[in-house]
Amino acid sequence: MPQSLRYAVVDVFTEIALEGNPLAVFYEGRELEVPLMQRIALELNLSETAFLLPSTRPDCAAGLRIFTPVREMPFAGHPTIGSAFVARDRGLISKSVASFSFEERVGPVAVRADGSLLWLSTPSIARVGECDRSACARALDVREWDLLPDIPPQVYSAGNPILFVAVTDPETVDRASVDPTALHELEEAIGESVGLFVFAPTRAGAYSRMFAPELGIVEDPATGSATGPLAAYMMAHGLCSTADGTAFTSEQGTKMGRRSLLQVLVRGKGGIDGIEVGGHVTPIVDAAMTLP
Repeated sequence: MPQSLRYAVVDVFTEIALEGNPLAVFYEGRELEVPLMQRIALELNLSETAFLLPSTRPDCAAGLRIFTPVREMPFAGHPTIGSAFVARDRGLISKSVASFSFEERVGPVAVRADGSLLWLSTPSIARVGECDRSACARALDVREWDLLPDIPPQVYSAGNPILFVAVTDPETVDRASVDPTALHELEEAIGESVGLFVFAPTRAGAYSRMFAPELGIVEDPATGSATGPLAAYMMAHGLCSTADGTAFTSEQGTKMGRRSLLQVLVRGKGGIDGIEVGGHVTPIVDAAMTLP
């Protein structure tokens, strides 16, 4: 007998429909087989698809499984924010509850609501290592002198390894494109697949793009899991303040016509273990998928 699976599509990190990063959230709490969840994510072919499930932990309001078209993710930002919106909107988590956690593969991820903004607490951030400047320039098809001087490209991870490359201006960010051969060589040198995050510091914070072809994501409109590590990277290299209460915005997705605004809030001196990433969510679709 055919089964019907209800889901919502929301645009995350935007207040404008058809901008931000689209996300499908299956919210009925059904225990689906992992291969089926992966096939559904491939069918919808969004950057990520999320499934709200019962939590196995008493300290978490719900479980959350997140899939790109080709792989399950231990943690991802826009699915966490978008799923929090859907869970509250559908009454799975009361809107009177301002703070709660999702059980993700990386562990509990705390979320809080502040008016129409939803914030996640970035999981523990680790600096993995530095990368060769010329190799990073080749991977982004830019010139080595387009990279900011004295700022080494580095890999940081809050569950997903991201290579951060700082360049001189937003125009260089927009010119960047992935050279698949050079990226493959770079990943071999690093020893693992990475997201390739290129950005330029701005008055507001950062102008950014993120590429993750190994995850089936040619370009990601908004990458919440990279934005906490971005803040840590910027603080480490004097590109933003480390003071408690430091706030800035990462603008991402603009080049691809999906402008996203990711808010960053640093809590505590030094901030690396107290970085929140927040944004708005705009609902656009309520639908059902019928499966045999």
